[in-house]
Amino acid sequence: MVYQWLKNAQIFPPRCLLCAGPGADGLDLCPGCRQDLPVNTTACCHCATPLTLGGKRCGRCQAHPPPFQATVAPFLYAPPLDWLIWEAKFHGQLPAARLLGQLLAETLAARETPLPQVIVPVPLHPTRLRERGFNQALEVARPVARSLGLPVTVEAVARVRATLPQSGQDRTSRRRNLRGAFSASGPLPWRQVAILDDVITTTATVTELAI
Repeated sequence: MVYQWLKNAQIFPPRCLLCAGPGADGLDLCPGCRQDLPVNTTACCHCATPLTLGGKRCGRCQAHPPPFQATVAPFLYAPPLDWLIWEAKFHGQLPAARLLGQLLAETLAARETPLPQVIVPVPLHPTRLRERGFNQALEVARPVARSLGLPVTVEAVARVRATLPQSGQDRTSRRRNLRGAFSASGPLPWRQVAILDDVITTTATVTELAI
């Protein structure tokens, strides 16, 4: 436990996780590498799908409005951002998850919309959690909560059914794979809930949680 804590502890001064140069603004990210991050500049306000023709909503969300109010996805899943997610998720590099959370917190703080009342990280099935040793969504949520002064709950919803990996599946298969995978502990006492996951592709996970 002590070794793991030291391994993932914040090191000062911060060092860029991408190039090992000096970090900036209290982040493990240098200004140059920050400029290389693939910003999701024009996206659907409902599902965060990148838009090429402008507008606020993609055609899919106009035709079939999702059961949630909005999606915030600051970056595209492209280099070098995808490497940070991979390192956090599959190699246990929690400083990468912390950096992702800090960047997300900056984006949320800059928005003109009200903040949520609580953050609900997408839960892992207990078997997957034992195998991995941590929930990457929770590790991203922690710095967001600290920065914005929001509570995080891991008790509001549980993953009650083990599912296949979502990667490699189409939209329909993803929805079918997650059907009945989550269960709420009871009526939630909050009206504005933020569901946080490390990657959003087809919104299948957040849709299943929202309904």
